[in-house]
Amino acid sequence: MMFIDPHVHMTSRTTDDYEAMQEAGIVAIIEPAFWLGQPRTEAGSFKDYYSSLVGWERFRSSQFGIRHYCTIGLNSKEANNEALAEQVMELLPLYVCKEGVVGVGEIGYDDQTEAEDKYFRLQLDLAKEVDLPVQVHTPHRDKKAGTSRSMDVCLEHGLDPSMVIIDHNNEETVREVLDRGFWAAFTIYPNTKMGNERMVEVVKQYGSERISVNSSADWGISDPLAVPKTAALMKQRGISDEDIKKVCYDNALASFGQSGQMKEEDWLGDEGIDQSEKFSGNSILRGQMPKIQRNKSNIIK
Repeated sequence: MMFIDPHVHMTSRTTDDYEAMQEAGIVAIIEPAFWLGQPRTEAGSFKDYYSSLVGWERFRSSQFGIRHYCTIGLNSKEANNEALAEQVMELLPLYVCKEGVVGVGEIGYDDQTEAEDKYFRLQLDLAKEVDLPVQVHTPHRDKKAGTSRSMDVCLEHGLDPSMVIIDHNNEETVREVLDRGFWAAFTIYPNTKMGNERMVEVVKQYGSERISVNSSADWGISDPLAVPKTAALMKQRGISDEDIKKVCYDNALASFGQSGQMKEEDWLGDEGIDQSEKFSGNSILRGQMPKIQRNKSNIIK
């Protein structure tokens, strides 16, 4: 079975992670723009970060046979620095229409402040203008109210719920998200938030329509193999292959594929891997022998 991880912060991960993900069946990933663990202080740091998402990280992923896409946005936490946020808003139109960008995100609320609300709304308008899906970060505190508010604001701005992926759901939020016609994404963490045991029960209760799972895997304690591991547990617990495929592959492709930037043929073409390639003169090899794999079963070097 092939898997898509529609929310994984690979900038924070290692080449070992890429290798393990490819071996586990992950064929495509989406990396949302987010904060780096400490506040950025200059607009230039956002510019370089966005450039790396559409450039170097996209290349690095390809060197391990995984298709890399991203969403571009001003995250909710850093929206509270309004002077900097204004400068970042000027950058976003330069990036949201670049190759491989499948949405505006991850955006939404953290502490649900006035500044977060202001820049959430501005970015919803941008997404509507360029006709891209929206990836919404729901707050970790007061999640139920924040999730409802996020959907209310999306509707106020005229977005079709089918173009909005509401992320970081739990058992408290899923029913309302589905009832209102939005996509419901779940982040699977090893020890907190949604674990894969709980995710199995969610799928058993609500089915597989408009539900997807992701790892979020960032610089914190997280697992870049959360999607295939959750799929394996679902199978163990009697969930059908059809439902597993929807939750761990089809729904991510259907929701973000609305961007026109992400198509199944992107990775079914079996172009192989050529680690002798370079990006701006740089490779991933550090002097090591490149792997050249003309197709999935033929490593020639």
